[in-house]
Amino acid sequence: MPTAGKTYHVTTFGCQMNEHDSERMKGMLESLGYTEVEERSLADVILFNTCSIRESADNRFIAHLGEAKRLKSEDPTKVVGVGGCWAQSVKEEVFERFPFVDVAFGPGQIPKLAEFLTSDSITAQGFFEFETVSGRLPMKREREFQAWVQISQGCNCVCSYCIVPSTRGREVSRPAAELVAEIERLAADGVKEVTLLGQNVNSYGRDLPKGERTTFSELLALIDAIDGIERIRYTSPHPKDMREDVIRAHAELPSLCEHIHLPLQSGSSRILKAMRRTYNRERYLERVATIRELVPDCALTTDIIVGFPGETEADFEQTLEVVDQVGYDSAFTFIFSPRRGTEAAGLPDQVPHRVKVERMERLVELVQRRAHERSQRFVGRTMEVLVEGPSRTDPSKLRGRIRHNKTVNFDGVAQPGELAQVEIGSATSTTLAGEELLLSRLG
Repeated sequence: MPTAGKTYHVTTFGCQMNEHDSERMKGMLESLGYTEVEERSLADVILFNTCSIRESADNRFIAHLGEAKRLKSEDPTKVVGVGGCWAQSVKEEVFERFPFVDVAFGPGQIPKLAEFLTSDSITAQGFFEFETVSGRLPMKREREFQAWVQISQGCNCVCSYCIVPSTRGREVSRPAAELVAEIERLAADGVKEVTLLGQNVNSYGRDLPKGERTTFSELLALIDAIDGIERIRYTSPHPKDMREDVIRAHAELPSLCEHIHLPLQSGSSRILKAMRRTYNRERYLERVATIRELVPDCALTTDIIVGFPGETEADFEQTLEVVDQVGYDSAFTFIFSPRRGTEAAGLPDQVPHRVKVERMERLVELVQRRAHERSQRFVGRTMEVLVEGPSRTDPSKLRGRIRHNKTVNFDGVAQPGELAQVEIGSATSTTLAGEELLLSRLG
């Protein structure tokens, strides 16, 4: 469904690789229904793709960012994003120096921009794990073997930190027949992997007319049956709607990947209530237990907000306990930033910035340690990798992703878009390394 009237503007600094990355950003935004505009002042989403740059270029970028600050002060619903190498190099300093920035992402994190724009954390100030999954996205002029498909827009939730309901309205689902037809066309064009997008994908279909009503699990089955679609992903679901039929689909549908993104936001039931998340710690952990039971090898990822108003040290410790207990494969961690027009902006007991940063550091350390432990389960296994191109860190190697959404850098000869069998030799918290098993070895 088109994002009615939504517009974007991208400013690119630096090298040809950045120009290439900007084309991928534009292709992704247009697949979400955004339209490019020539003037920054007309854009709903203002993006800067930065270089890790000489001081003169740095000063030029800062001047552009100053204009974005003015535009956002005039219209707080605008989203300001900073991507690329400069964002990578300064990490959380982006938010300390430029608190009006909504999202920052490294050059390997472009797919996360779509997740951010469609997630329930759209108004939380982002601090991403900058070394996590990279992805191949459709360029503005070229769709390759991966595609984004928006299945719904708007949101019926009323999270106290989020302005999505006021800016995008009530949830509206696209008819299943329309989605199936679109994905059939994509498959005919060579797309092998689709990612379904929505503010709350697993409440899909409840607003459709009675005769057209389709549940999310039924939609997944319809897409699984389309010839040529090898992998289905989706983001973002809501824990309150993560029902057993969707979890079972991950075990039963061949193309549905073994990866579930289940936003936690906080491990404290008291803070979850203040966030108006409509589930508590126990209910969330019940969902995790069901996933572990029905899909034992499933990768679990999450979103966590640090420093929500009123968060005490005891509340934060409860978040750490859940992170340690669940053992996420990765997490997007956000420092809370009040946004005008949200209930949370007016709540008492705002947490000092230095406390939020200190908690963030402790959280990221734990997330990465547990993710490293989780990654070791792949070592020694032969995994199917959808090849995306050359490795960013070593162009002599190839890069791709396994079904569990982990990036793999490997020696091999496979071409982008091919499914390669790769023997995993080592693993870090964010990436795997291995060697392609060629037919001569397999034979």
